[in-house]
Amino acid sequence: MNTLYYGDNLNILREYIKDESVDLIYLDPPFNSNRSYNVLFKDESGLASDAQIAAFDDSWHWGQTAERTYQDLVVNAPMNVAQMIGALRQFVGENQMMAYLVMMAARLVELHRVLKPTGSLYLHCDPTASHYLKILLDMIFGYQNFRNDISWKRSDTHNDAKNQFSAISDQLLFYSKTNRFTFNVVKIPHTDSHIRNWFINLEFQDGTIRRMTKNEIESNSIPSNARRFSISDLSSPNPRPNLMYEYKGYPYPSKGWRINKERMEQLDKENRLLFPTSKDGRIVKKKYLDEQEGIVVGDIWFDITQLRAADAERLGYPTQKPLALLERIINASSNPGDVVLDPFSGCGTCIAAAQTLGRQWIGIDITHLAIAMHKSRLKDMFSLEPRKDYQVIGEPEDLAGAQQLAREDRYQFQWWALSLIEARPLGGDGGRTGKKGSDRGIDGAINFLGEHDEVKRALVQVKSGHVNSAHIRDLKGTLERENAQIGIFLTLEEPSKDMLSEAASAGFYHSALWQKDYPRVQIVTVEELLNGAEVKVPPTPRGSEAFKKAEKAGKKGPKQAELGI
Repeated sequence: MNTLYYGDNLNILREYIKDESVDLIYLDPPFNSNRSYNVLFKDESGLASDAQIAAFDDSWHWGQTAERTYQDLVVNAPMNVAQMIGALRQFVGENQMMAYLVMMAARLVELHRVLKPTGSLYLHCDPTASHYLKILLDMIFGYQNFRNDISWKRSDTHNDAKNQFSAISDQLLFYSKTNRFTFNVVKIPHTDSHIRNWFINLEFQDGTIRRMTKNEIESNSIPSNARRFSISDLSSPNPRPNLMYEYKGYPYPSKGWRINKERMEQLDKENRLLFPTSKDGRIVKKKYLDEQEGIVVGDIWFDITQLRAADAERLGYPTQKPLALLERIINASSNPGDVVLDPFSGCGTCIAAAQTLGRQWIGIDITHLAIAMHKSRLKDMFSLEPRKDYQVIGEPEDLAGAQQLAREDRYQFQWWALSLIEARPLGGDGGRTGKKGSDRGIDGAINFLGEHDEVKRALVQVKSGHVNSAHIRDLKGTLERENAQIGIFLTLEEPSKDMLSEAASAGFYHSALWQKDYPRVQIVTVEELLNGAEVKVPPTPRGSEAFKKAEKAGKKGPKQAELGI
């Protein structure tokens, strides 16, 4: 089952994913929420641009694709969805927001189709469009299957909010397909403040009970022969005529007890009841701190923060989510062996979390850059190899496929080709976002370690068109300018004799660490790589401290990455 798909997720879902075959769906669809809210609603009926998502460019536009998708929804979607999308177009107009809603509606219809009756969906969004998305989800999944609107506190407040409250949260819209769905209660450890505020009673071995002193609470120290506990109300919040009974002479609460008499007797036998000093008082339950698993997680998630610059798992992907966030969702709404689907898989955090937790997974993305990041992450974290441990559908498998990709989009070809040698993409901004732009003769880099654990680099140039010896001379000049040790020229065409001669004249890089010489300039063709060839770069064992150091160097900011510092 474990499969990565390259392509438009709407087409992938329709062509490859079977009805009711997925247990859990997580999606974090790209959306340009950083733009002015008013701009999102500006009429775009005169624009000719097609609706698409470029790599990491989270904007939608009203164009031919949005119009065709709208017409398809009106004709083929369930009647309530068709009527709702028509009403939204009248209200919202033809703009970026409506294009986004149309494209999302089509995908949500397909996601509902592939979800098992016991399955759930989590849609990650921000408040810019969450209210519209909830309307779509109510129509497609049924309002009765809405479970939670979860607020994730992703960051602390910042000082840029001058005329409104600081935006520090994202929304997770949680829906099930039916009322028979998988859900595992999630608990987190008690916070220090919660323990100080609630577990303020002590019970000693001789049965004596007293309240903790202020000093004991502040110092978090208690006698060794005592247990710390809090009290829990046993009265019902709603009228319970069938649970109105006296117990040991104590009257029942006005709305009855929360538990029946048999359960009350059992708690009493276990010494878990605390009786009041007067008969008009209230019986409560003792909750011992040493028996508590933690606090049940509610619909406000404050304990998982966004990734910081120094976090080890950070890949430089602009909208990367923390693994802990996806692990919580997967633990809550699936079981080991279940199938998890991420149709906007980005840098692969959901896939990595699913693999960690023993779930099967499906990832879909529209850029080869994202698929390359997936493959690199699966190898770094789990030593998984494509075709051996999981499938990759949609990538070129032979020279003809590579040539076709190069004709369609040379940037997609470039990112795919770099993945063949596990090189980190470096775009015009140093590879931090993968956007197109001036690359200063560098398309990618492979980091490795020198004799004294200093980070060395092999720079990569990718060429999909005609090549000649001048390109090799340029690469040699780039190595000198960037103070890099090895240059790799990755070409779709066969190199000429002059090119091979020019490369050979660059000599060798000697690795003192491995006591081995490596060609300073290497020419490798796509066809050779597809047939199993490898570039010659000093190895750095994955998982080692040296590898982590090299990886960390590759994840620095744009200017640092370009300069190799």
